[in-house]
Amino acid sequence: MARTTLIGGFHAVLAVLEDAHDKPFEILLADSRDDARARQVRALAQTRDVRLRVVARSELDIKAPGLRHQGVLAYVAEKAFDAEDLLYRAAEPHHLLLVLDGVQDPHNLGACLRTAEAAGVTAVVLPKDRSTGLTAVVRKAAAGAAERVPLVAVTNLARTLTRLKELGYWITGLDGESKDTLYDVDLTGPTVLVMGAEGEGMRRLTREGCDRLVRIPMQGKIESLNVSVAAAVCLYEAVRQRRPTGRRAGAIATSR
Repeated sequence: MARTTLIGGFHAVLAVLEDAHDKPFEILLADSRDDARARQVRALAQTRDVRLRVVARSELDIKAPGLRHQGVLAYVAEKAFDAEDLLYRAAEPHHLLLVLDGVQDPHNLGACLRTAEAAGVTAVVLPKDRSTGLTAVVRKAAAGAAERVPLVAVTNLARTLTRLKELGYWITGLDGESKDTLYDVDLTGPTVLVMGAEGEGMRRLTREGCDRLVRIPMQGKIESLNVSVAAAVCLYEAVRQRRPTGRRAGAIATSR
């Protein structure tokens, strides 16, 4: 049976109406909202044949306590992405995966999804345990990206990395102790970027599953970046390298 998820905020609700893999089955709109975005939600709901109810804002507050819903909520019958169908296929040169090993802060996960969508990431992967799920707070922080980027939860992350290697991916993990920097490696082929948890970094088996470890050069006194910021730096270095003239001369070759 599909799990029902509550989505709040105009970015997320408009995204799920426009191009999400799961269409909402009901939208609640505050009676105090009659602006351009509210009218856009009404129009899309009518076009997509989605039920829309206008209710008191207090009803939204009760249904989504603590969520800054902005006066709109949507109910989605969510189906999980199948790792077999989405991940375990022959790697293509443009494939770029982001793995988050144990990120538990929903705002960090939302921010990572937002950057992943902007960078054209194929999918975001996380372990089923020790990670936050796709909650309403995550969706709100992602500002619509959670409805556009596949998020795959896997049972055994180390085994998943091994399988991805066999399919032709190169696994690059972020480790502040590495001698090589992010700018020393070639990220132009089918690539998996691995980020560790807040404060703890990658688990041992995850680290051992990487082909190479890199660090982000730090010039100041701060020793590390927030995981969502680090993910943005790494993803956009991959994006830069994948431009026609982007590859760094002399970058470390992809050879195991």
